[in-house]
Amino acid sequence: MTVDFAFYVVLVALVVAFLFSAIRIMREYERAVVFTLGRFTKVGGPGLMILIPVIQQMVRTDLRTFVEDVPSQDVISRDNVSVKVNAVIYFRIVDPEKAILNVENYMAATSQLAQTTLRSVLGKHELDEMLAERDKLNADIQEILDKQTDAWGIKVANVEIKHVDIDESMVRAIARQAEAERYRRAKIINAEGEQQAAEKLVEAGEILSRQPSAMQLRYFGALHDIAGDKSSTIVFPLPMDIWRALRSMEGGDDGGRA
Repeated sequence: MTVDFAFYVVLVALVVAFLFSAIRIMREYERAVVFTLGRFTKVGGPGLMILIPVIQQMVRTDLRTFVEDVPSQDVISRDNVSVKVNAVIYFRIVDPEKAILNVENYMAATSQLAQTTLRSVLGKHELDEMLAERDKLNADIQEILDKQTDAWGIKVANVEIKHVDIDESMVRAIARQAEAERYRRAKIINAEGEQQAAEKLVEAGEILSRQPSAMQLRYFGALHDIAGDKSSTIVFPLPMDIWRALRSMEGGDDGGRA
């Protein structure tokens, strides 16, 4: 009786151990790469999976998006400016079989590839492009990474350059350049204003020359504007035609008295 009881206990323990090692539950975002006697068999999941103990093994893979922070890289731009650039990449596994069979550690491989690609791509551009065209650079890096990681079953969804750190002396040089650029634009705008004002003055002069009385009205308008300020000294402009007429009248009077 004791022997039978011990036999049943051992049998139940073996069944429990078998079920514990054979039954696997995969979450919705997980997949299992199954090997039978060391050879790839299938990709299973999600849900309940039953494996043959000892004969079959599995490797879990996560299909969610991974976020990898690319460490700061020393980059020399095309115009020989030394900068430090770091970035972040977003990628996920789209083919669990390739991710397990074709690369030893897909996380480390993707991170190292992102670092080298970041240096090589940014080294082909000037500093101004790094600062002003980040969207284009992000797209270029993402496209290169996506092509190279396709053999690993990985899809690079996005790449974002986070910081471009510049030396303090270069920051001052950029500030001087920006100041000179603003000064240049101010001089151009001022010159364009002078040109437009001169063109309008020429047009106004042509219009006034068509009618002599218009100039007299312009004189009166100028006097009216000056008279509005009580502290101003008014200088009355006398047209030469009126001055000559007064002189002729004065000469005629003198002749009559003689």
